Amino acid sequence: MKTKKLTVKAPLTKKNLKWYTLDEVFGKYVKNKEFQRGYREESQRIKLASKIRATRIAKKMTQEAVAQKASMPQSVVARLESGEHGISVDTLGKVAHALGKEIALVESSK
Repeated sequence: MKTKKLTVKAPLTKKNLKWYTLDEVFGKYVKNKEFQRGYREESQRIKLASKIRATRIAKKMTQEAVAQKASMPQSVVARLESGEHGISVDTLGKVAHALGKEIALVESSK
């Protein structure tokens, strides 16, 4: 199998990059209800992961310390903070408790 050699004509800089708006990238999809639901769910998962990580750091705790307090492997906390995996309510509850937090359900505007 032959591989093609990639030749870059100019170094990447802010000047020679083209930026696209969300509408330009997802234009035909943004009106699709299934896409909107998936996008919303993914955004919420990423926000939750970020909030968990920020809380852990603010409390000056390591992933290992949170995991030990929540009775789970450190790798679970790492995967949770990555935002790439879903989380069960049980696991979320354990991590919240380990961080001294409670889970609260809020009513959505939608």
